Amino acid sequence: MKIVNVHEAKAHLSEYLAAVERGEEIVIARRNRPVARLVAVAPEQPKKCRPFGLARGMGHVPEDFNDPLDDEDLALFTGEKMLPGDPLNPAWKPEKP
Repeated sequence: MKIVNVHEAKAHLSEYLAAVERGEEIVIARRNRPVARLVAVAPEQPKKCRPFGLARGMGHVPEDFNDPLDDEDLALFTGEKMLPGDPLNPAWKPEKP
């Protein structure tokens, strides 16, 4: 552990930071009275991605997920074509019980 006064710490800060990175501890003093301790910061641990919900491990994204849609599926998606049973289709009629 090395003790330095404020004036010296200002003049040689980069040197003291390098020493701290090497594992040393620097005490900064004012008029030879310790005021602060300069120590290395522990590196942050990377956050782990965790599955969530009740269905852990049950999800699956197929390999062709990002492939372009064929013309028929694209027409259904954009609303250009409607299935006969689609309630938004103007020709659709509800079934009678």
